[in-house]
Amino acid sequence: MLKLFQRLFVLVYLCGVIPAAHAQLGLFSKEQRIDYTRAWKGERFPDGRPRISDELLERMKRAKCEIAWGTMKELGYKSQIEGGWRVIHPEKRLVGRVVTAVFMPVRPDMNEVIKDHGKQEGRVGAGQNSWVIDTLQPNDVLVVDMFGKVEDGTFAGDRLSTAIFTRTKTGFVINGGVRDSSGIADVSEDIRVYVRDFHPSAIADVMLMGINVPIRIGRVTVMPGDVILSDPEGLTFVPPHLAEEIADESEMANLTDDWSHEMVRTGKYGPGQVDAKWSKQMVEEFNKYAESKGSKLRQKYVE
Repeated sequence: MLKLFQRLFVLVYLCGVIPAAHAQLGLFSKEQRIDYTRAWKGERFPDGRPRISDELLERMKRAKCEIAWGTMKELGYKSQIEGGWRVIHPEKRLVGRVVTAVFMPVRPDMNEVIKDHGKQEGRVGAGQNSWVIDTLQPNDVLVVDMFGKVEDGTFAGDRLSTAIFTRTKTGFVINGGVRDSSGIADVSEDIRVYVRDFHPSAIADVMLMGINVPIRIGRVTVMPGDVILSDPEGLTFVPPHLAEEIADESEMANLTDDWSHEMVRTGKYGPGQVDAKWSKQMVEEFNKYAESKGSKLRQKYVE
């Protein structure tokens, strides 16, 4: 019966009947986490969350939003970008492996169960927002579904933001609010924070329903282990099994743009030549340029 309940609860959430709900901390098992991310064939964290390599994550920092969006849309991933954020340090790009958390409006009987589970799992502190922070690792990006709540939905102030940044060296995303935006900005010039709005209130009347479970951020279904990319257009969430393809396409696009600009600036080729089908000589010259930049990618000349 318990397994049947777990499956029904997950199905209800994923179908959107309960937009912001999901299984409590212990109900979304490691096996379910692996099953729902089965397209990923690589390394995983102990709880089953996909773990793309640090090398690939570094390459994703140079990925183009429009290429990620276009590639995913062609593959049927039509809702992977969400805009409309207030941002702390927008000049910095936020890239990392997603850790998810989902909150719901507090219901006393359920919250007592959550507290009991927290004790059983050895979670520290009365504030449930600190529980998920304690799980974070370097290059993680915490993404929290606070169902859009801003007043009394402020996940963090400067102290918890310090804890998040100390563990991850990245930042976080709250589909809700934070308080003390100036204090958070002072945590580090490298912290990047995306929220719906700011408010001086403290977090209240919410309960933590799940860590590293599927969540909904606006129109996007976000999974633990996704790669997040920030751009002026918004936040793009890339499934881990698509990260290498997007990194390759973005790297090739960047190399192509840089080489084309250099050819036009030096007068070796005109804009009509670099924008049209390249000659065999141009492809060979480009490939030598790509090699000189340390890239393993190469263009192929097609007759």
